[in-house]
Amino acid sequence: MSPRTTAAVIDLFNHAFVHHEPDLLDDLVGEGCVMEAIQPAPDGERYEGREACLTFWRTLAADRTTRFAPEDVTVAGDRATIRWRYHFGDGPQDSVRGVNLMRVEDGRIVEALGYGKTGGEVPLATD
Repeated sequence: MSPRTTAAVIDLFNHAFVHHEPDLLDDLVGEGCVMEAIQPAPDGERYEGREACLTFWRTLAADRTTRFAPEDVTVAGDRATIRWRYHFGDGPQDSVRGVNLMRVEDGRIVEALGYGKTGGEVPLATD
């Protein structure tokens, strides 16, 4: 059986956040995954290894007080770009736009670099 395509992995990844289904993430993260969050500035927190990345993402995906909305997804080979909006409140000022640069190997995410448009701290469920 061949591994999932990059597009299929990214579709499932986004679905986990949109529908608050963190269990979907378990089979999507590679052992050597490296992830950089959008904060703190200037470089974001770096998470290394499957368990560290999975713990961060599972917590974020499970938080029903927030909402993740993908705006555009582009896939090219083993890479994907996800442009998104993250809502952490009800008002228009209670959201931030950002982008994740993703890399997939053998049907699993191995790199995820997050960048956000924010002048300050964004409240995350992982805090």
